[in-house]
Amino acid sequence: MPILLKRLPFLGAYFRCIMDRMIYGYARVSTDGQSVESQVEQLRTAGAAQVTRETASGARTDRAGLRRAVAQLQPGDVLLVTRLDRLARSTRDLLNTLAAIADRQAGFRSLGDTWADTTTPHGRLMLTILGGLAEFERELIRARTTEGRSRAKARGVRLGRRPKLTLHQQQEARQRRDAGEPVRDIARSYNVSHSTISRLSHIKSDFGRA
Repeated sequence: MPILLKRLPFLGAYFRCIMDRMIYGYARVSTDGQSVESQVEQLRTAGAAQVTRETASGARTDRAGLRRAVAQLQPGDVLLVTRLDRLARSTRDLLNTLAAIADRQAGFRSLGDTWADTTTPHGRLMLTILGGLAEFERELIRARTTEGRSRAKARGVRLGRRPKLTLHQQQEARQRRDAGEPVRDIARSYNVSHSTISRLSHIKSDFGRA
């Protein structure tokens, strides 16, 4: 179960006195050629006392501006954005960010997505459902992956990383090593690491003792 599902139902208790809360805005654009001023104006009109501006791709999860915006939240505060895609580009990223906001005992609202509002029971319900659907999707993906691996294994398909050397190259490398050629030179000729050739020699030694 996503962490968010455990936290959202309890957020209502944090908003006991709506007048005491601070509203913070977060405005983001992807490139320097874009302007955040339109977002800032909308956020201030909606009551944001401070707005954190950031220029960064929404695909990045390590946005410093967003971290600062979340870190300044106090219990009862609200983080406001103009649209959900200003906060996150994926459901997982969105849920992780909302969980971080919930950890601060704060709320979240999106002006362009009125259902995304953790300060209301309806909004918390919608986001809880979203979290459940995201978890269901992840379970389906895991099930399909496991099923696909099982079918491939039944067909004799080898799973895992492709060997750095073919069977012929492995045999040839062992023969060269046994003939006294330095392991380093052998590794260089195949463009592999010294340890790759060393492991081949260990395999041969084990078979030799068997």
